[in-house]
Amino acid sequence: MRDLTDPRWMYTKAALLLLGGLLSCAILLIDCFTWRRVAVLAVGIWCFCRAYYFAFYVIEHYIDPTYKFAGLTSLIRYWRDRRRPPR
Repeated sequence: MRDLTDPRWMYTKAALLLLGGLLSCAILLIDCFTWRRVAVLAVGIWCFCRAYYFAFYVIEHYIDPTYKFAGLTSLIRYWRDRRRPPR
């Protein structure tokens, strides 16, 4: 699979991801709306966003500037390989 390089498709992908997130949150809240559920959902989304930011921006810019991440599997491989002693 080729890398996505066309800005129009990148914006389309971002819009679809946003739409999917909004729809899934709406379905959860329509099922049983309470302000408590809204708050818990908002905190959960915020925490996942911060974890994603940490996984890609903080590690790459502050912890190990030599490593470039390509995705979550790259992050898992990075953590796995750092724990092994060098051969």
